[in-house]
Formats: sequence, C-alpha cells, structure tokens
Amino acid sequence: MARLTVLEPEAMYPDAALEQEILGPEVELLRGGAPHTGSLDALSDEVCARVDGLLVFRHWLRAHHVARFPRLKVVVRTGVGYDRLDRAACAARGITVCNVPDYGTMEVADHAMALALSLRRGIVLHHDLQRADPPAPWRYLDHPLIRRAEVQGFGILGLGRIGTAVALRAKAFGFKVAFFDPFLPNGADRALGIGRCRTLDELMRHADVLSIHVPDTRLTRGLVGAAQLAQLPAGAVVVNTARGTSLDLDALEAALRSGHVAGAGLDVIPVEPPPEPAPALLQAYRRREPWLAGRLVVTPHSAFHTPEAWADIRRKSAETMRDNLLLGIPSNVIRPDGD
Repeated sequence: MARLTVLEPEAMYPDAALEQEILGPEVELLRGGAPHTGSLDALSDEVCARVDGLLVFRHWLRAHHVARFPRLKVVVRTGVGYDRLDRAACAARGITVCNVPDYGTMEVADHAMALALSLRRGIVLHHDLQRADPPAPWRYLDHPLIRRAEVQGFGILGLGRIGTAVALRAKAFGFKVAFFDPFLPNGADRALGIGRCRTLDELMRHADVLSIHVPDTRLTRGLVGAAQLAQLPAGAVVVNTARGTSLDLDALEAALRSGHVAGAGLDVIPVEPPPEPAPALLQAYRRREPWLAGRLVVTPHSAFHTPEAWADIRRKSAETMRDNLLLGIPSNVIRPDGD
C-alpha cells in the first residue's frame, strides 16, 4: 500500500512525536509554519497534491481549499466546533469530516458553573465594588444577583456531553435543573434525575440561570434573542460557554440595561476575536461603565483551556485520524446534514 500523508498546517506543538507514534510508520506527517498563522491558501500545490488526511485547528476549510487536495480522504477538526469546515464541499468529494467532541468536557462544564456561581454568589459584584474609588461600604449588598441555589431553576439549553456535565454539577449544588434539547430521545431526564422542557419557551420560563450548550448551526444561530430573554424570570443570569452565534448580544445588553437580566457570563461572542468597534456590550464592559459593575464576566474563549485538555486534543485528534484514515473505523464522524 502506498504511504499515506497527513498534514497539520499549523505547528501546534513543539514536535509531532506523539502524533507520529499514534499514526504509525505507514503515515508521513507534514507540519506547517508557526502556530495560529498563515492559511491553507499559503500551501504549495506540491504539498496539497500529497495530502490524504488534514488536521485543522483554527484554519477555515472552504470549497476552494478542498479543491486543492485531490487525494484528501479525511478531515479532522482538532476541537469540538466544525463550523469552519465546508462539509458540503467535502461530502461532494466523499471526504470524511470528523471532530474531537470529548477533549474539554470537564473544563467547559467547570467554567460554566464558575461563571454562574461567581455571579449568583455576588463574588464578581463585591469584587468590583470593593476596588472602586472610593470602595463600597464594608458590608454585604442586597442585589437581584444574589440568590440561594435551591430556590433557582437552572436551565440548560442543549444536553450534549458538556450540557450533561453541567447538569450534574448544578444538581450537586442544589439547583432545580431542567433542559431543552429536541434531539435527545425520551429518558435522558430520568437517567439524570432532572427535568425536561418540551419547548424553548418552557425552558426560558424555568431558568433563573440559563446555561447555553449548543453548537453553531443554522438552527441555533440567533436562537436566544430579545423574545427569549424576556421570558426569563426577572433577575436571571445568562451564561454562554458554547458558541457566540446562539445569543444576540444586543438583546442581552438591552436586557441587562433594563435589569430584567441581572448578570451574564460570556466565554464566547458572535465574532472572535471581537471586531473594532466591538459590540456595544463589550465596549461598556471594557469602559467599566457603572451600570454594569459586577454584572458581566467575559473570558476570551478560554473555558476549554488546561494543559490536560490540550494533551487530550493532541492525542484524540491523532487517534481519530488513525481510526478513519488507516483502519476504516468511523470515529467522531460529522454528517454533512448534521445541523
């Protein structure tokens, strides 16, 4: 059998020893330039002509890129989201598209809970007020953010791997947990001992804390807008650690300004990195406008990040490529019509 070639366009790690060990001696592993730089357009036609497998991290794989790889058989997105890949163009060529859905489950679930709890316990609120000039009085503050967990409904939008992990964590803290996910079969609620909402509207009415865990698809873009936020209980908290496209930032800003939403924690926004000018809500956050003090936490799409998660990405990406390209085992395959 002719030797197969796998390309990692971004040099994500100091070496490729682990990937080469997993893929085996029958695979030639090519690596690109510096991490997070360049694009697939910068590759030579000579390199593209040799590639059977492609490991994609931050690059976009568009239809004109796919056309440059005549031998391409498998694409592995070395992460969870696959919105950067033109799956239709790959499907037209019979190219298998995969992701790595289970590398950062614990980290993202922990991050979602950390955002929710730091808001709901007033930690961010008091942190901001105590470093103000002058600082707030040395005492507790009555505020709509601060509530006991067991009196609150914790709504999970999307009960996949991470959503499930968040449900278990929220349940352990005493929240009344319920979810909405129309793609799950009956019984998921019973297995976890949580509630199930039949509609998105029902979930919104339940969610004193709303935690979003949906991918970026044509069905989820703009899923949570002004109408949905208006159905949350007064003083709700909104957390998004999934994809920024599912939450309307302008609607969230309006709900925060009105006080209907008491606080929000965002690890993702619709366009990343944020454009200039940044969305109005992010501008207010960066200016530390007084009305927003202690009510918004923003992290730069870092919920997944730990050394252990990066090690998982590296190993699981290579294993997924090996299974599909060398062994013919369908592993983590994304359907062309998966959204």
